[in-house]
Amino acid sequence: MNYKEWIGKIDSEIKPDKSFDIIKRELIIGERQAVLYFIDGFIKDEVYEKILEFLYKQTPEDINGIKNMAEFAKNKMPYVETDCETDTEKIVTAILSGPSVLIIEGIEGALIVDTRTYPMRNTEEPQKDKSLRGSRDGFVETLVMNTALIRRRIRDKRLRMEYIQIGRGTKLDVAISYLDGAADSRVLDILRKRLKEIDIEGISMTQQALSEKLQKNAFFNPFPKFKFTERPDYASACIFDGRIVLVMDNSPAVMIIPISLSDFFRETDDYYFLPVVATYTRIIRMLVSVANVIITPLYLLLATHAASVPDWLQVLVPEKSGEIPLFLQFLILEFVVDGLRLASLNTPDSLSNSLGIIGGLLLSEFAVTAGWFITETILLMAFVTIAGFSLPNYEMGYAMKFERLLLLVTTQIFGLWGFLGGLIFLITGMLFVKTLSGRNYLYPLVPFSKKGFAELFVRYPMK
Repeated sequence: MNYKEWIGKIDSEIKPDKSFDIIKRELIIGERQAVLYFIDGFIKDEVYEKILEFLYKQTPEDINGIKNMAEFAKNKMPYVETDCETDTEKIVTAILSGPSVLIIEGIEGALIVDTRTYPMRNTEEPQKDKSLRGSRDGFVETLVMNTALIRRRIRDKRLRMEYIQIGRGTKLDVAISYLDGAADSRVLDILRKRLKEIDIEGISMTQQALSEKLQKNAFFNPFPKFKFTERPDYASACIFDGRIVLVMDNSPAVMIIPISLSDFFRETDDYYFLPVVATYTRIIRMLVSVANVIITPLYLLLATHAASVPDWLQVLVPEKSGEIPLFLQFLILEFVVDGLRLASLNTPDSLSNSLGIIGGLLLSEFAVTAGWFITETILLMAFVTIAGFSLPNYEMGYAMKFERLLLLVTTQIFGLWGFLGGLIFLITGMLFVKTLSGRNYLYPLVPFSKKGFAELFVRYPMK
């Protein structure tokens, strides 16, 4: 294929005349025709001014005898990040991904020059993963910047960053980050295989779409199979721990693989405080999470079976139940809390305090005054709402909510046996949940690991 045919084929693929931001710049280099392709807004202008200044100085004698772009890049290109390619499809993908492509008449191949720069915000502290004492930087939406944040913390020669593209249309850039020799090779093989098997037009909603493609999840199974973080220090610690971190372009959160239920009860800040303090907070986090699931069904059980409650627990039994049955009170409040939570997401910051006052005080006060609800149900729902924020993972919070609703329903219908049966059903259901590694979701309980079980509650001094 000669020069004009090759240019014509590339033009037919990307159609620069149909898109104003795809720039086709025709040049003369050493008295030879040349074409430079790039996406407007993706290149570093000041860098390319220097590159073009150098290329314009080339004479016919300078480039005579150069047969391919690999030789041209080695002897004539004053830039580090270059690659040579002869496959038209890969060249088109490179242009649309951001790097510029240079083609010179009489020289085989195309020179891919990675001078791209993306619109990017600063590496500021994440809004969700707040740091109490650790570093204040966070991942951004640029792949290279995120891998650099990991490299800054891990200066180990064993650190690997494998690159792969996913999606026929989006061609999402993904980096598999792991420590060679520490990460499970079997899990790595499974991950590579599943990433290569993903056949989809595009992945626009990056992290969630990718997680759904990596591991099929039952529609009614709310438990998250992956953990996400926006903190580079936590991601780096996971890599040192033998985990695999999946870094995705256009996403400020990285995916940690593999995980189990116990990983959601450990926080990064545990390792920024003394072991005794971190152990205390970890125990509190576990107790609050358990209470978040069972406290309202347990109170419903006590209230509906007041005659069977021992005398020392009679203080917990409400004197009046309100005009609405106790079960419906909890159920209505569950939906009201979710409605207020969703409303707060779309409320301007200047009005967020007002929303909290209206929703948290006025509505509850009016409901109690009107006799619809009793103060005990308001108090318990306030506790479970606040307790839901003890875990930063949004999906796990809703998983616990669905567990609580199931226990409420079974307790209302079957009483004590419904409460116990609901607990057994939930635990049994988690026994059949498998992670990407094939390990049980309830590890270190199933299979039992003495060390892993102890680390659920105790933060040992770092070695």
